[in-house]
Amino acid sequence: MSSRLKYVKRATVPVVAVPLELETDGFTYEKWGSVPRCKAGDWVVNNGGDIYTVDRQTFERTYRQVGAGTYAKVTPVWAEVAREPGCVSTKEGVTHYRGGDYLVFNEEHGGDAYAVSAEKFEAMYERAE
Repeated sequence: MSSRLKYVKRATVPVVAVPLELETDGFTYEKWGSVPRCKAGDWVVNNGGDIYTVDRQTFERTYRQVGAGTYAKVTPVWAEVAREPGCVSTKEGVTHYRGGDYLVFNEEHGGDAYAVSAEKFEAMYERAE
């Protein structure tokens, strides 16, 4: 792995999101080569047509509302390029990635991880100053 660098999400890339505020035990779905689990209170996110869920605490800590049902990620992330395929544990389950994809962390020292393809990451994020 390469060293992690600090990035911010481009202001022009908001997401549409809804909290799962229903009486439910949550649900599972197939994505990223595994079966993530959404819990009651987690957020269902539409990120430019890519639909997934985000843990409630993570979403509320890292996103702010910018319009009706739209949110912008306001906290930085730390990311590195994966040299080979693998998987990373997330709060929702496991995400599989390929070599060249980005491993992204919401916490500077490596916590709260996920993976994003290089094409999507580079379109959504820019190096922090």
